[in-house]
Amino acid sequence: MKKIRFILLLALVLLAGTQAWAQRISDSNYGTVGYIKSDGTIQDKNYRTVGYIKGDGRVQDGSYKTIGYIKPDGTVQDASYRTVGYIKDDGTIQNGSYKTIGYVKSDGTVQDDSYRTIGYARDIPRKWAAFYFFFNL
Repeated sequence: MKKIRFILLLALVLLAGTQAWAQRISDSNYGTVGYIKSDGTIQDKNYRTVGYIKGDGRVQDGSYKTIGYIKPDGTVQDASYRTVGYIKDDGTIQNGSYKTIGYVKSDGTVQDDSYRTIGYARDIPRKWAAFYFFFNL
């Protein structure tokens, strides 16, 4: 009996520890839609890996196929290096024609172009949150 308790406790500690690294992405009603881990791993709400944001700005799907790029200056490109948008330092998100399509606020609130809240990505880098919500190619 002690051994089973120990194993269950250990499993709980390990599960809690692995989830502490993932930051939750929520919809406008605070429902969980996914997670982005500190290493750039993107997971769905059931913790299945669906993509990766690499340190060099490359964005890959769950099969490691490159689907786009986030350049250091905030330019967002598709897999063929065509510019599809821009992520400004102040959190303004623009499409490839420089039309504002949304905002990622410093507190992680994500808004559409009419300032309606569409989700939350607290403690996630703005560029990652912007890609997730607006450029998920």
